[in-house]
Amino acid sequence: MKINWNNIKLVFLLGLIVFLYAFSSARNNNRSVSEPDIEFVGEQNLFITHSDVSKLLIQNQLGGLKVAKEALDLNSLENSLLSNPMIASAEVSLSVNGDFSAKIKQKKPIARINTKDAFYIDSQGGIMPLSSNYTERVPIVTGAINKEELENVFIIANKVYHDAFLKTNVVQIHQNSDKTIDLKLRQSDFIVQLGSLKHLDKKINNLRAFYQKIIKDKTVNKYSKVNLQFDNQVVCTKV
Repeated sequence: MKINWNNIKLVFLLGLIVFLYAFSSARNNNRSVSEPDIEFVGEQNLFITHSDVSKLLIQNQLGGLKVAKEALDLNSLENSLLSNPMIASAEVSLSVNGDFSAKIKQKKPIARINTKDAFYIDSQGGIMPLSSNYTERVPIVTGAINKEELENVFIIANKVYHDAFLKTNVVQIHQNSDKTIDLKLRQSDFIVQLGSLKHLDKKINNLRAFYQKIIKDKTVNKYSKVNLQFDNQVVCTKV
């Protein structure tokens, strides 16, 4: 019987390819993960450090960086990072060579609640704990604050954060027991009585025009209260 060497060669080559692929896959999967390369996206003032992120990763799956690639669950690692109240988003990735990286975006505080249980309100209206690593310079919030009812405070804090005039000048937000709002401005002693947050944009425009005028006239220190609760009026109380 004539032997078909071409078929034998083909079978041998296919077997060799399968063996090499299996060997490469096994070797690749058993490769240990490298020390994580951590990148903070956006804000460079770190409320949570590179060391803190590394500890979160190691505690949850990296096992002292001796874990094999095939044993690594990237989704689980991302969820463990997101469980940290300082972190807004997290993206982890792993290269073929076992190079491990994590991109972290921190939450952005816009106001600091200055009560017995102090904390930040972040840009999404959530609660963010204070950090021992960095303190953000944001308006202080005082008064009748319920941790479970922050919507009213968030509205005015968010307005302050996104308005150039308010962001420059507002240093304190005070919520009264009836949820009306008072403001304290930088370089002035008077209290700004906003009242409710209805017609907020109109009230802020009135305040802006009034403030610019008293700065120009150099009469900032002649008032103790500035009341914006009346339509199209700024009612002032002199010292």
